[in-house]
Amino acid sequence: MPRVGDSGDRGPEPGESPKQRHDRELIELLNELRVALPGVQVLFAFLLAVPFAQGWKHITAFQKDVFFAAFLATAVSSVLLIAPSAYHRLGWRVEDKGRIVEAANRLAIAGLFFLAVSIVAVILLVTDFIFDKTTAIAATAAIGALFLLFWCVLPLVGRARS
Repeated sequence: MPRVGDSGDRGPEPGESPKQRHDRELIELLNELRVALPGVQVLFAFLLAVPFAQGWKHITAFQKDVFFAAFLATAVSSVLLIAPSAYHRLGWRVEDKGRIVEAANRLAIAGLFFLAVSIVAVILLVTDFIFDKTTAIAATAAIGALFLLFWCVLPLVGRARS
């Protein structure tokens, strides 16, 4: 019996064909992307509005550079997190679904990486605007560490244990 928090996904389900497994894995991946995409879209909308805010005239060159890095990382994250859907649509009934799932998984991981970069950059931008650079760097480092812990270390440790 799977433990709490354990998806039990250690391979095909009993009696599951390779096609059924690829179908299930693709559905799981697309459902996970449905969680990430709204956050990316909200962040992107926020970043689109920032340069038009009244306080924008008072930012430093450093803040402008951090904003641009966050803006680009969010755009790249959007591209990569939406790409699995496009890949599936264009490869539908033409390409091996196993290959689609593998490529979509890589795209999703890359998209999540750029999402983390974007969020960390936004944390740096906002805290540097509100506080001093030392506080901004400390807050950004703390958030970056949380991303590393929960998005990288924890999953990799769990993977190594199984």
